[in-house]
Amino acid sequence: MNGDIDAISQDRALCELLRQRGKLDQSGFDRVWRWHRENGQRVNMIATSLGLVSEHDMAVVLSEFLSLPLLGPSDYPLEIPFEEKIDTAFLKDARMLPLAETDEGVLLAMADPRDDFGRRAIEFKYGKIVLPRVAVPSELEAAIDQLHGKQKSSLAEIVETIGGDEYDLNDDAELLRNLASEAPVIRLVNLIISKAVEARASDIHIEPFENQLRVRYRVDGVLHEIESPPNRLRHAVISRIKIMARLNIAERRLPQDGRIKLVVRGKEIDLRVSTVPAMHGESAVLRILDKSAGVMSFEKLGFEGDSLQTFLEMLKQPNGIVLVTGPTGSGKTTTLYAALLALNTPDKKILTVEDPIEYQLFGVNQIQVKPQIGLDFASVLRSFLRQDPDIIMIGEIRDLETAQIAVQASLTGHLVLSTLHTNSAAATITRLVDMGVDDYLLTSTLSGVVAQRLVRTLCPHCREPYAVLPEIANQLKLHQLTDEPDITLYRPKGCRKCGGTGYYGRISIAEVLPIDDRIRTLIMRHAEARPIHEQAVKNGMRTIYEDGLRKALSGQTTVEEVMRATREA
Repeated sequence: MNGDIDAISQDRALCELLRQRGKLDQSGFDRVWRWHRENGQRVNMIATSLGLVSEHDMAVVLSEFLSLPLLGPSDYPLEIPFEEKIDTAFLKDARMLPLAETDEGVLLAMADPRDDFGRRAIEFKYGKIVLPRVAVPSELEAAIDQLHGKQKSSLAEIVETIGGDEYDLNDDAELLRNLASEAPVIRLVNLIISKAVEARASDIHIEPFENQLRVRYRVDGVLHEIESPPNRLRHAVISRIKIMARLNIAERRLPQDGRIKLVVRGKEIDLRVSTVPAMHGESAVLRILDKSAGVMSFEKLGFEGDSLQTFLEMLKQPNGIVLVTGPTGSGKTTTLYAALLALNTPDKKILTVEDPIEYQLFGVNQIQVKPQIGLDFASVLRSFLRQDPDIIMIGEIRDLETAQIAVQASLTGHLVLSTLHTNSAAATITRLVDMGVDDYLLTSTLSGVVAQRLVRTLCPHCREPYAVLPEIANQLKLHQLTDEPDITLYRPKGCRKCGGTGYYGRISIAEVLPIDDRIRTLIMRHAEARPIHEQAVKNGMRTIYEDGLRKALSGQTTVEEVMRATREA
């Protein structure tokens, strides 16, 4: 009985500490504690399973609460330190891993060091006391998989339980629904999604081919193929995803779009789902939106120095149009969200029209377009002007009608933010003129243009410096960007922290073009993009390429990444 009282007291104290450290608000605290009283589950398990506290934050607080060291990815051994293996399934189920044997005892990584059963099992096996260490569950599982790599993978274990060829179903929607609702298929799809979140993927691509169901993750902008389910399960996997996204599983002739909300590793995740009919079945792409990541500041996105100051000056204008441009996947919408975050004050009313809404911003009125019922960008914008806004954000200017309404909104005293698909800041101006926007209206309303790309950032834990040959430095004109006689650049190496790629995350490289009288004169003359670009450079604009080289010199990225991202700019 006393043991139960001690456990309850511990859980209460841990819950209080989570609140003190800002990991739980009052409503979260009440929710976790109510769940604990009703089900008896441990507080740390409840808080992460409900998505209220991330696994990493929970491990940090547990480490403090229990006064135990917290393990990082580099603390796990590269080889199994014991002659006799422990069953992999047991380690995964108990969420623990012996790390080393010392004179004092056995070092044991534990996702929950309060698990007395797991600790006693290891003490019994090795005949020594256990010295527990706090582990982040995802890092612990990755270490178990790496050390016991010759064992069957989690995916293979699940596939074995699903069985034979009778699951290759084509026309029976009810049978497909039944199969997709069975536990093994549910676990299989959940595993694909959770592994993608652990890998920091932005997208999951599930593509059926004649003899293969291919699954790929896009990590830091680059696609990587992973272990895939057998081809016979392609209909079951896609059907499960469609059920989760509340799509029509019987309709396989038309594209469909939906959303899924999940809690993965203690994080609230939104998935944007798109399915399209292909030759050998339906292809699905799941865009992963981590709600806990929030909107980043300009500095974290990669804006710095004069470019950032110019951008901020453009945003301070009471009216006008500010455009962020670049190809698909260049981070335009993320930059707009950062701008809205900077502008979002109690004295400003902000309205957005988006397709889709990627992140919810407190204090911002966000509207999702629905073309199927006539709610498109243009119709929403016409209604916006009757809502007395100060700032309007348009997800994308796609046609002349939307562009004309944006111009009209700007002329009537609103600040308008939007995106456009062009390769450079100067090309944006000529694109708007080509769309049919009158040049005199453009010169009156356009405040500035930001053109950007995304490049992968080097892993700070393993990047390698190297001296640049004088010939390469001259060819790249690096001496114009630094006063150092000997120029050093950096290259990727690969370590456990970055998954062996040498890169971790992405950052923006950008050019910011403010519209001044000289640029306006060129617009009125219907100048091409090249003269406008040259004038902007004379005015002091740092080009995308130059911004990328500066980030390469500072060790944030590589010259190869800059060249890859700017070859079309």
